[in-house]
Amino acid sequence: MTDPIADLLTRIRNGLKAKHKVVEVPASNMKKNITKILFEKGYILNYKFEDEGPQGIIKIALKYHPETKVPAIKEIQRISKPGLRKYAGHEDLPRILNGLGIAIVSTSQGLMTNKEAKMRNIGGEVVCYVY
Repeated sequence: MTDPIADLLTRIRNGLKAKHKVVEVPASNMKKNITKILFEKGYILNYKFEDEGPQGIIKIALKYHPETKVPAIKEIQRISKPGLRKYAGHEDLPRILNGLGIAIVSTSQGLMTNKEAKMRNIGGEVVCYVY
């Protein structure tokens, strides 16, 4: 697999379209950090890291509106790809839907949202957009 982050985002996207409750993804540190950010910002219901096999598994409980069953994530989009990396300085960090969405940024101080990176005045690689 050439792009495991795109695989994570695609599994979440496909799980939401199929109305699944839980999605399983092979684990890595970057994927764990992305999952933690999605949980902190309220885009997923819960997550669980399991150390099965050599790599481990991340179980992600997807979040829907209780009455209308509309997913919490409207769109999740990979920005920086292995073939074309996208970097942004702290003044050039993108605003997603006028601040309603988030961009996950990989900085020298770890993964964080575009708002946190802007507050700390650090730029980095724009991994994905979520809204």
